[in-house]
Amino acid sequence: MIAFITLMILVAALLSYMARRGRFASRLVIVGNSPLARQLVAEMTTHRVRQRVAAVVDDPLAGLGAVIEETRPSRIVVAVADRRGQLPMRDLLNATVHGVVVEEGVECYERLTGKIAIEALSPSGLIASRSFRKTHFDLAFGHALSLGVAATALVVLSPLFAIVALAIKLDSPGPVFFVHDRVGLRGRRFRMLKFRTMRPADGPTSEWVCDNGHRITRTGRWLRKFRLDELPQLINVLRGELNLVGPRPHPVSNFELFTEKIPFYSLRSVVRPGLTGWAQVRQGYANNLEEETEKMRYDLYYIKHMSAWLDTWILLQTVRTIVSGREGPARLPTLEVGA
Repeated sequence: MIAFITLMILVAALLSYMARRGRFASRLVIVGNSPLARQLVAEMTTHRVRQRVAAVVDDPLAGLGAVIEETRPSRIVVAVADRRGQLPMRDLLNATVHGVVVEEGVECYERLTGKIAIEALSPSGLIASRSFRKTHFDLAFGHALSLGVAATALVVLSPLFAIVALAIKLDSPGPVFFVHDRVGLRGRRFRMLKFRTMRPADGPTSEWVCDNGHRITRTGRWLRKFRLDELPQLINVLRGELNLVGPRPHPVSNFELFTEKIPFYSLRSVVRPGLTGWAQVRQGYANNLEEETEKMRYDLYYIKHMSAWLDTWILLQTVRTIVSGREGPARLPTLEVGA
């Protein structure tokens, strides 16, 4: 058994190495000149499993068949903004018959990046998607698991709570906990708890992390590095305001701005927010509206694919960040090799 496990680890390591070196990169032809098509080309060069873009066909009606014949791709990605009369169906069907995978641009973007291209979505498409329909059992199971883990963790970590509280009091004047109004399930407000990591402000402050760096205390900097400032939110989990995993709850003061500026932002409120989340392990903190929009792409991906497996993977990545104290995007939970 030990020899078998060792062999599997070595094979997985070899496959990962070869994928990173591009040995398994599939040859793609991207059809279209839409913003999504350009974004796909950019993502192909940054994704950890590199996809070789054999050609980009701006005008799909101008010789797509010849391009397919010349490049012999393994996959054709259709990212055309206006489909009316813009697709050479005979060429695409012929490619499919010969074993070439034809994929929608939105699906390819989602598969490679672990996020959803919200600018390319339509309300009708979301309504028709079965992936966004969550059963009461799915939602109840995740919440019940969160309650059990939170109760156990609070008991086990109570000595650590006492040590952190003492360090905060000795380092700077002020309360041990920072209490902040956040938006939760179905848009309801709740009071989220954190260990205080900043000196009290003299006046109004910004919600962005980058604007408050000068206020972070010595203890607070250490707590933030290892994410220990988030531990009091286990109490929010027991109150039913949070799950262990879900979209991170945003401050009430930013809710109207995000609702107005970020497409489909209200969908974040259909699931219970989390102590940690897919956007957190993939991107981390946001310091402006553009970065918040990017996190929304990850949040929608989580809502679409939420499962016990994905939650477990997110928790493992969160533990890795806590133990290592290092920031950085976590890899996708599955390795896409020529898929």
